[in-house]
Amino acid sequence: MNHFDYVAGQLHAEGVSLADIAAKVGTPFYCYATATLTRHYTVFADALKTAGLDATICFALKSNPNIAVVRTLANLGAGADVVSEGELRQALAAGVPADRIVFSGVGKTKRELEFAVAKGIMQINVESEPELELLSQVAAERGVRMPIALRVNPDVDAGTHAKITTGKKENKFGIEWTRAHEVYRKARDLPGVEVVAIACHIGSQLTEVEPFREAFLRVRDLVAILRADGFDIRRLDLGGGLGVPYDTEIPPHPDAYAAAIKDTLGDLGCRIVLEPGRLLVANAGMLVSRVTYVKEGSTRTFVIVDAAMNDLMRPALYEAYHSIQPVTEPAPGAPIIPVDVVGPVCETGDTFAKQRPLPPVKAGDLVAFGTAGAYGAAMSSTYNSRPLVPEVLVNGNQFAVIRARPTYEEMLALESLPDWL
Repeated sequence: MNHFDYVAGQLHAEGVSLADIAAKVGTPFYCYATATLTRHYTVFADALKTAGLDATICFALKSNPNIAVVRTLANLGAGADVVSEGELRQALAAGVPADRIVFSGVGKTKRELEFAVAKGIMQINVESEPELELLSQVAAERGVRMPIALRVNPDVDAGTHAKITTGKKENKFGIEWTRAHEVYRKARDLPGVEVVAIACHIGSQLTEVEPFREAFLRVRDLVAILRADGFDIRRLDLGGGLGVPYDTEIPPHPDAYAAAIKDTLGDLGCRIVLEPGRLLVANAGMLVSRVTYVKEGSTRTFVIVDAAMNDLMRPALYEAYHSIQPVTEPAPGAPIIPVDVVGPVCETGDTFAKQRPLPPVKAGDLVAFGTAGAYGAAMSSTYNSRPLVPEVLVNGNQFAVIRARPTYEEMLALESLPDWL
């Protein structure tokens, strides 16, 4: 469920007209609804509570690291899952307590490990033996033992897009399932780490529960093996990955996801750590853009908008679907025609939709791209020297710009000429 609806013929985010925001901040821009963020977090948390699970929800900042979004979720009780020093700093700046932060990622640098250890975060998810050795050295030099999980790759096919599956043996993530016990034994003998958990994450945008169950059963087997060997496994970090409806998908309800955890792992006495990202923020956001031209080609009609692939990368990167709708409600019975919706960037890949059935639009009209709150602004760039678009947060009848659009002067000020030029 989201909170974007037509009111008196104009698309609103909660109680605010998207056209009014566009008039004040320009286009394109991202808009997030506080009510949707709140609802999605609450539904997820309630499902875990109803299942009787002792769970910590750590929002995956990679999906949307804006500190106002993170603060909104933190105020509801969320921790944070981060994958870089930058995200860790954003989580802390948003007010997430350090003891509710998990640091994941396959390529953490020494500097990043030093920063995480110094901040006393809850847990580092280690993904390789070299990282394990480096982390132990970093922590031991500071006279501490850092709580860790080893991220185990269970070799489970998540059945999702190849570029967002993470739990198969050919993926770069985690430690191979068959070597996990050996690496845990190595970790036990290192002076700077304390083994407290197992971590597992098989991919993103899953639309079935069964792959989760398969992975969780493998985690259960590993818990038994490690406890028999004297390890005190107290937490299970199960990652995220539960899908959302972009188009016709019908992902499992959080109740079914929670039941899968309860059925497979609920009797182990472990605290459960979960890292939802997309699930919490995707449908809470829209990208609003203005039509620049409608161009009649020889075989099709092109709707050229002022947003581009640098603003919303997912269609170019994953062939991803995003709904598109006019901000002004179409008249009843308006004709529907197939059009290609494209941006201004000098790439054929700068295409949001091909032959998408839409009501007629003209230059100057506003259109909104749905389910854009996750991996939209977070993946944006300044390709073609285009400024990053602003982000806006709505709360009831009010809104605020939570990331401003930089000026061209501010962008140029980041560059400099060497003395010889």
